[in-house]
Amino acid sequence: MRRQDAGWWLLILPAFLLMTAFYVAPIDQVLAISFTEPSPGLGNYERLFTSESVQRVILTTLRICVITTSLALLLGYILAYKIALASEVTRRWWILTVLVPLWISVLVRAFAWVTLLRRQGLVNNALMEAGVISEPLQLVWNEFGIIVGMVHYMVPYAVLPLLASMREIDPRLLAAARGLGASRLTIFGRVFLPLSMPGLIAAGVLVFIFSLGFYITPAILGGGKTLMVAEWIGLQILDLIRWGLGTMMATVLVVAILATLAIFSRVVDLRRVFGSGA
Repeated sequence: MRRQDAGWWLLILPAFLLMTAFYVAPIDQVLAISFTEPSPGLGNYERLFTSESVQRVILTTLRICVITTSLALLLGYILAYKIALASEVTRRWWILTVLVPLWISVLVRAFAWVTLLRRQGLVNNALMEAGVISEPLQLVWNEFGIIVGMVHYMVPYAVLPLLASMREIDPRLLAAARGLGASRLTIFGRVFLPLSMPGLIAAGVLVFIFSLGFYITPAILGGGKTLMVAEWIGLQILDLIRWGLGTMMATVLVVAILATLAIFSRVVDLRRVFGSGA
């Protein structure tokens, strides 16, 4: 038995060393810099409570993440519900439609939204030709544009865990409820929705965590006017050469992600939610 255990440890040793070299060591370095630059101490972390600009970036990021997660879950649930109840052939086409955006560069999609939403873009031109508006709306390079682009990117990540959860629901339960005279709304509210809740939670956790560290789409569609945490970190490190502040916020971002997982793990079994448990 001991030889077998030693064999398993030897098998996972390369993976452990790679994780240490490429994940743990850089994070430790970031943590160390946040306490030592520009001078040793907690000065960088004090900015969390004293700097209005730092607080504004954090609040903006949280607000955008909550809105993005809510809208992505709403649209993702509707799509997943439609796919789950479709025929096998139709389901394949729907899944392909959901997956295609994942194969397109996020940079390409962000610039596509700029083309659609800019003042002379297709959306404003269509609204003006229809007589809905008299002058172009500011739909991009602001918070609205960021949310539109992020929701578009995150919807597939909401659909996949939702669809996996919905396909595990026994259709005989729905048929039994229908046979007892329950309406479609009652079946959905009392049978389907509670049984799909693990997928809804998994999708929410996934989308929210992805949104916290999102960089490219907010940077392009925000135009530098609406800063989220990831873009703010890049600005501090690459442009202003404030390594202490940048690594401090990076550390806060990592802690926020771990705290999100810890909070949800208190409420639900994440192993079961993400499909790794019995």
